[in-house]
Amino acid sequence: MKIIQYPNPILRQKCEKIKNPTDSAIQQLILDMIKTMRANDGAGLAAPQVGKNIQLCVMEVDNEIFTLINPEIKNLSGKDLFIEEGCLSFPGKFLPIKRCEKIKVKAYDNSGKKQIIRARGLLARVFQHEIDHLNGELFIDKAVEYK
Repeated sequence: MKIIQYPNPILRQKCEKIKNPTDSAIQQLILDMIKTMRANDGAGLAAPQVGKNIQLCVMEVDNEIFTLINPEIKNLSGKDLFIEEGCLSFPGKFLPIKRCEKIKVKAYDNSGKKQIIRARGLLARVFQHEIDHLNGELFIDKAVEYK
């Protein structure tokens, strides 16, 4: 799949909820997005990055794949950490971003089952980055300068 690059306006749109997570087109899209993410050495990929205005993102951290459909952040906690991030829609650009150390997310998985995921560290950061995409927010909006 082709990755949409900034400043394409789809990256700034708030995504629509998915009505049927088990629909065969959604299932195929999930597989295609995972392949695309891996082919581009990404830790995550959100549907708007491949031209789809729907609430779907895939992530892979420590060889574990996560699919979030219609995710909702329920809680952010822990320390604020400043770490350099990149984004597949901004090739070669890396910026220091402040994000919470821990996150609790409610979402559907690829089988349509409701799940609550608690994550910390890199996985929490990737979740926050990808969920931002679904809300039309980009990592350049959160860039901070080192003091």
